[in-house]
Amino acid sequence: MERKLFTALQGETAGQLNDSLSKQGFRRSQNVLYRPSCSDCAACLSARIDVSRFVASRSQRKTINRNAHLRRRATSPWATEDQYELFRRYLDSRHADGGMADMDVFEFAAMIEETPIRSRVIEYSDRQTRDLTAVCLTDVLDDGLSMVYSFYEPDLPKQSLGTYMVLDHVKIAQEAGLPYVYLGYWVPGSPKMGYKAGFTGLQVYRQGGWQDMGEPEDYKSDIHPLSTDPIAEQVANISLPDTRSR
Repeated sequence: MERKLFTALQGETAGQLNDSLSKQGFRRSQNVLYRPSCSDCAACLSARIDVSRFVASRSQRKTINRNAHLRRRATSPWATEDQYELFRRYLDSRHADGGMADMDVFEFAAMIEETPIRSRVIEYSDRQTRDLTAVCLTDVLDDGLSMVYSFYEPDLPKQSLGTYMVLDHVKIAQEAGLPYVYLGYWVPGSPKMGYKAGFTGLQVYRQGGWQDMGEPEDYKSDIHPLSTDPIAEQVANISLPDTRSR
């Protein structure tokens, strides 16, 4: 059974809390921060790219070139009809049986707009047709960019748009002097998340700290029933920011 640690994200210290817990493997969903804490495995590992160590592979450079016709635009977290239409096409094609399959336009707007921290919507559009091609909801942390959720035109598989958005976020982080790009969770052996292992400089949050990913086979122990620490011990080991006035 899936189990998570979570906390509300609200008030004047929301940004500090998000920065602190993101560095400890948590992810944001609207005004909640969460981290998987299943009782029988620890396979869901938060992943990030160390921008200083990233080097694009040959295939990734080709992906960048294939998408040179796209124009990037960063906007405030505000949902639009074009975004929702693209989101529906993406879900219906890629995740028709997923947990978000029944999300309506109001729930989509809440996902985009209900953020108590510094967030941006990064849109990618065709320079000639101006068609919206890909979108990423991105949080700006004190040490990087967190790709909260992304979706793209499903009828363009050769453009590798999911990979392209990650590569472009690495570029944005480099330009902004931010050291990391947070990618969400990586699960060893998962075909849908396997692409994340293809980025150099990838780190995972494991056993209380960030470490280089290494070889995927090194994570067999994480699916063992005894791999997860007791919930009380996990909570006790979480570091919270000091929000006292100075």
